[in-house]
Amino acid sequence: MIRIAVIGDIGSGKSHVAKKFHYPVFNADDEVAKLYKKSRKCYNKFKKIFPDYITKFPIEKKQISEAIMDNQNNLKKIVKIIHPEVHHQMNKFIKKNKKNKIIVLDIPLLIENKINKRGDILIFVDAKKNEINKRLQKRNNVNMEIIKKFRKLQLSVGIKKKKADFIIKNNFNNTSVEKSVKNILNNILLYV
Repeated sequence: MIRIAVIGDIGSGKSHVAKKFHYPVFNADDEVAKLYKKSRKCYNKFKKIFPDYITKFPIEKKQISEAIMDNQNNLKKIVKIIHPEVHHQMNKFIKKNKKNKIIVLDIPLLIENKINKRGDILIFVDAKKNEINKRLQKRNNVNMEIIKKFRKLQLSVGIKKKKADFIIKNNFNNTSVEKSVKNILNNILLYV
C-alpha cells in the first residue's frame, strides 16, 4: 500500500487536493470534529483540564477556541488529548483500507507529530499567503488569532516544502490541481 500524505499551510487547500486523488482519504480535521461531537472519553479529559471552558457535551468548538485564546499553552494541552485519539482513528482507517493500492493522509501535524513513515510520499500544497488569508477570512467562524496560534505549532512552510517529494501549486483552479494530481499519480504508479 502506498501512503500519500498531503502537507502544507493552514488554508492552502490540502483537503481539496487530497480528495482529487480519488483514493480513500483520512482527514484529521474531520476526525477531530467527530471526537468533539461523539467522544465522552475526550469530553471527560477536557472537562477535567478545562472546567471553566468545557461545560457540556458535546464539546463546542467555541469553548475550545476560548481556551486557546486565553492561553497558548492550552492549545498544547488540547493537542495532547486529541492527538492520540486521532492517531488511533488513523490506524483503524489504514487497517480498514489495507487492500487499497493507495491511501491519502490529510493530517495537518503529520510531520510535527512524527506520524509519517519513511516510505510515505509527501505532497506539499503550495499556495500564496495572501490568497490563503483571503480564503480563510471567508470561512465561517474562523478566528485569525487562533490560526496564528496553530501555525506556531507547525513546522515552517519552507521546511515542509523541502521535505516534500512533490509540490502542487494551488492557484485554487480545479483544472491545474487535477492535472498536477494526475501527473503525480502517473509518476508514483510507474514504480509500483
